[in-house]
Amino acid sequence: MRRQLHLPYIAAQDEDGTWVAEAALTPDIFVSGEGETREASLEDLRTQITRAVAESGAPDQLTVDVDVPEN
Repeated sequence: MRRQLHLPYIAAQDEDGTWVAEAALTPDIFVSGEGETREASLEDLRTQITRAVAESGAPDQLTVDVDVPEN
């Protein structure tokens, strides 16, 4: 079963040139990713979101789509 979360995020380059992407799972849980490029920071953000959801579950506030294979 595959679940898809839809999260708003921001991505920006810091003063050192590193890209940082950030998203809020809840008002109290923030997740960030870093990389040398915008795309790398977003990929790291996806990894960090996956880890956070695996540890604490998907917050009820988020949209969760479930793909169920047809028989």
